[in-house]
Amino acid sequence: MRTLILPALLFPLLAHGAPELDQGDPTAGKALHDKDCISCHQRMYGGDGSRIYTRDGRVLSDKLELLQRVAACNAQMNTGWFPDEEAHVARYLNQQYYQFKQ
Repeated sequence: MRTLILPALLFPLLAHGAPELDQGDPTAGKALHDKDCISCHQRMYGGDGSRIYTRDGRVLSDKLELLQRVAACNAQMNTGWFPDEEAHVARYLNQQYYQFKQ
């Protein structure tokens, strides 16, 4: 069931074009992340929850996958973010943890 849900959640990104991660505002992204993401990540990994981004074997390999993961978390947690807000969070995460260039 999970394998069917994830592609359905990502379809809007593919159908309407992904928001531009580089146009996101990392300051706004940090505020959204701290408000809506921390509690779930703390439940999953303890501490401040940032281990989700720095753990061995993390599976994201580029900006598009990061945007897709943020969109999936948005849908899963029902945060109600718009695509531009997802881009803000993704840009913050990219600057803080991932540093994807392309």
